[in-house]
Amino acid sequence: MSALTVYPDNQPQAGELFTEFAEIEAQLGGIGVQFERWTADGELALDADQDAVVAAYRDSVDRLMRQYGFQSVDVVSLQPDHPQKAAFREKFLAEHTHGDFEVRFFVDGKGLFYLHVGGKVYAVLCEKGDLISVPANTTHWFDMGENPCFKCIRLFTTAEGWVASFTGSDIAKSFPTYDQYVAALS
Repeated sequence: MSALTVYPDNQPQAGELFTEFAEIEAQLGGIGVQFERWTADGELALDADQDAVVAAYRDSVDRLMRQYGFQSVDVVSLQPDHPQKAAFREKFLAEHTHGDFEVRFFVDGKGLFYLHVGGKVYAVLCEKGDLISVPANTTHWFDMGENPCFKCIRLFTTAEGWVASFTGSDIAKSFPTYDQYVAALS
């Protein structure tokens, strides 16, 4: 289940939960974040390679590439047995911005984006079928959990891809981790 919790940035225990797609889309749209739900154009094997994954979502990928001028697309996947999962998680947990959009489409699995905008923190639990497009220069962090399991399509307007400018803030430590957030929804 996709979910959104909106917190005052100084009260991580006082969030308002939204679970209906239209509510999540409207709340995020109010801060300039695009949230969509995509379906594959056909069946996709669990071990599908990058070309097969992109081909399965070709119409939606092409629409976004035209709309925003994206120059490249790739697929990233992380599983619980990845030897560097802790290092990757730690890097993404630090609050940061990008000079480019951060666009992620969840082909499979889940992940938790935190957006720090206008004195609020928006915790967005994305799952299979969800696309989130975080505008350039939006302060945020991402938690994939202790045992990450996701496959995402990423789109970039620059050849450099994922480049972060870290804020130095430790705000992420005040909010629930992916694992705590998901457990509280159960």
